[in-house]
Amino acid sequence: MSILTRFLMRRFFGGVGLVMLIVCGIIFAVTFVERLPSNPTAVAAMAESWVRLLEYVPLFLPLAVFMGTLVAAYNLTKSTESIIVSSAGLSPYQAARPFLVGAALIGLLATTVVNPYSVNLSMRNISATHLKLVDNAIWLREASDTGYITLRAQHMRPVGDDLMFGNVLIFTQGADFHVTTRVEAPEARLTDNGLHADAATIWNETGTARTGAWDMTTRLNPRTVLDRYLQPDQISFWALPGFIQKMESIGVPVRGHWVQFWTLLFLPLTMIAMATLGVAFSQTRQRRNYSFGVKFGLGVLTCFALYFLLNMFNALGATGALPPLLAIIAPPLIIIAAAGTFIASFDTI
Repeated sequence: MSILTRFLMRRFFGGVGLVMLIVCGIIFAVTFVERLPSNPTAVAAMAESWVRLLEYVPLFLPLAVFMGTLVAAYNLTKSTESIIVSSAGLSPYQAARPFLVGAALIGLLATTVVNPYSVNLSMRNISATHLKLVDNAIWLREASDTGYITLRAQHMRPVGDDLMFGNVLIFTQGADFHVTTRVEAPEARLTDNGLHADAATIWNETGTARTGAWDMTTRLNPRTVLDRYLQPDQISFWALPGFIQKMESIGVPVRGHWVQFWTLLFLPLTMIAMATLGVAFSQTRQRRNYSFGVKFGLGVLTCFALYFLLNMFNALGATGALPPLLAIIAPPLIIIAAAGTFIASFDTI
């Protein structure tokens, strides 16, 4: 039994690996060609394409597990090895168990290793596209007992431990909301000590303008900006619990972050659901499985429909129409129940 389990698991990983290799190769090639003109060297374009590829992995991983399961099952049927597995006394559930274990391991690896690695790489090249924008701009605001600071910027990039903002407009206000200073600068640097801008144009409250350097001490720093304005998928799985707790303590909405956390936590369950669906679609009475092409096409269409269903449940969880945990755990459980019922009812003899 252990020999058959290892054999089936190798076939499963082989099928999923083949699908992943093809899909990743296509995405990497397309992304590389797209990024090549905007990078100084081909190596830089390849590095950026690698980061983008890792960001796409969560999108196509469920589909890859489903298609890999179909490929593995088709190869077993085509080589009549599925008949040998059945003659060894394995029921459909027992034969599918290695596929489900393998799918769970893939989901676990994606959650605990791939996601933190991808976030770490993308954070090195963070830009305005990773932030929650308002009117296609970055807005930062700090309130204190002495007044207010409002910053609007079009671009942002990390420079060491600091953040550099481009096309910056800054307003400082007193406690009575009266504007005291207006600053315009092509670039402004945010450090742990505050804001600094070179070659800035500064207007005082009387409307008099001057040009030169401008500095101001703030409580804002690069870490608090990222914590407040990063999108949920730009936070590592391991950092999400502490981040959510900190944001809840200051009254920041974190429903989207809860959806992201539960999605990553139950990703192994989602992978099991897709593998179960693949096993259900691979059931056949034909020795050579001549209907594989039809089943493969129907399975892919079904998988895309389920992908939109999962996104719909995620949206319901993010908007508060459903509890985040229910929105994430309900779809895979429904898929497992439906596919498992079909497997149990299928006469394989």
